[in-house]
Amino acid sequence: MKFFSQSFLYDDPWSIVSLAFFLRYPNPYAAHVISCDVIDRHQTESGSLLTTRLILKRGALPRWAPQGMISRAESWVIEESEVDPFGKFVRCRTKNLDHVKVMQVEETQLFEQNEDGRTMQTTEAYITSKFGWGMTKRIESHGLARFKAHVQRSRQGVSLILDLIRQARLQPMALGSYITPHLHSERSFASTDTPASSHSSDNTGHMSEEYSSPTTENTWLGKFWGIYLLHSLYH
Repeated sequence: MKFFSQSFLYDDPWSIVSLAFFLRYPNPYAAHVISCDVIDRHQTESGSLLTTRLILKRGALPRWAPQGMISRAESWVIEESEVDPFGKFVRCRTKNLDHVKVMQVEETQLFEQNEDGRTMQTTEAYITSKFGWGMTKRIESHGLARFKAHVQRSRQGVSLILDLIRQARLQPMALGSYITPHLHSERSFASTDTPASSHSSDNTGHMSEEYSSPTTENTWLGKFWGIYLLHSLYH
């Protein structure tokens, strides 16, 4: 078993960071996310909002992995979250439902507001493999390296959504339109369509960076503004 823990401080207040976190899909740093659906949402007597989402993700095997280790590249992930508007925290737990014998990743994220009004994000994860055949440690080490890269991309995605939310607050948005954001010039987007039988070209086992292609930029922007507009209308 491998364990990961990391904290990060956002300058934005808890309410804005929490909104960006739940609106993070789609974004160009999460091209591996195929779909995200709410399957349950209800409010507790204490006022907390509990949500369960199913997320479908696409992955790739490292080059050293034997053929047929997994039958397909996609994996379902369940996400269970609690939003406490009074305690000002969000707790989110995710784990994969497929390929659990090869590797299971159980992740917990906590967003809390500090006394100075900023938001602290704490991420923890346990990576476990029960594959055996003398490959358990290598699979877990690969999973840890992959998860570290995922955390960085995830933070970049949330930061991008935060930028878009700030723009929306500064510039009123007309119904059916969206603001074209200024994307930093160093952000490059490349296609990542990978079949289940393909392998990563990285011999060390690290996953290649996953970004959306330039042709899909308008697509994810349109989806984001559609979701944001609905959120603004009904909340």
